[in-house]
Amino acid sequence: MNESQRIAVACLLGPTASGKTAAALAFAARHPTEIVSVDSALVYRGMDIGTAKPTLAERAGVPHHLIDIREPTQAYSAADFRADALQAIGAIIGRGRVPLLVGGTMLYHKALTQGLNDLPSADPDVRAALEADAAREGWPALHARLASIDPATAARLAPNDAQRIQRALEVFMLTGQAMSDLLTAPERPDETEYRFVPIALEPSDRAVLHARIAQRFDAMLEAGFVDEVRQLRARGDLDPSLPSMRCVGYRQAWEYLDGAIDYATMRDKGIFATRQLCKRQLTWLRSMAERIVIDCCAPSATDDAVRAVEAVARENKRRVGL
Repeated sequence: MNESQRIAVACLLGPTASGKTAAALAFAARHPTEIVSVDSALVYRGMDIGTAKPTLAERAGVPHHLIDIREPTQAYSAADFRADALQAIGAIIGRGRVPLLVGGTMLYHKALTQGLNDLPSADPDVRAALEADAAREGWPALHARLASIDPATAARLAPNDAQRIQRALEVFMLTGQAMSDLLTAPERPDETEYRFVPIALEPSDRAVLHARIAQRFDAMLEAGFVDEVRQLRARGDLDPSLPSMRCVGYRQAWEYLDGAIDYATMRDKGIFATRQLCKRQLTWLRSMAERIVIDCCAPSATDDAVRAVEAVARENKRRVGL
């Protein structure tokens, strides 16, 4: 299928606090829209304040997909996202409505638009063996083991990053190849009937976005974010090594509730971690040469983003009657 035959689907992407939700809801107020979340934190139930999840009122007004679909104890991979997102997009189009992808998890966008590397599925026996080794030797020792076989992956992981160390060692044990080599190998040509159009909300002035991040984190704290994490801890089935609890903000609040840091330090670390996430998101976005850039610092940012999404929607309306 060539590019002109594919259905164009707008992807409203951007770093945290760039105004994605406001722009998406503004577009949805004018057009029959359903939003597909591209956010790895929004999939978890019970994690509302710290993820800046759309409110129940917002979700009642506009259908949202891929939000609150997992417990914080459960895994959700890029492959899961790709399958779920493609299914949701097809169903939305089938209802004669406009799908709009919105979020900042760039790995999810990459999986959707470029396909997936051929990494092996999890193996319970291998994982059990690695967990037994970690119980005896500690995760720093397994990190050192990883460094001897896959130095590139080990270099980007902390010595106590149990989840990622385990996965990298598991991949090597199952394939005999380093994860870093597999991730840079040519990907499978997973072609779909859609052409995803990235519309990127990016700051002309990084300081403006940093100020928004601090304001939003403070607003989350005032809204009861620490109590939200306290309730999650009280469940008894969560721990800091889970992907859900390693989300920005949750990790720092957990440390605070453990008594490892004070409130002011928790706030500062949470804001700093969010800024670091923003930096990574922008780096990924700027590697997309085909993206349509909207200055999220401009007073007209929301209207500019809506117009960009409308242009994509008009293209489909002319061609296939959406």
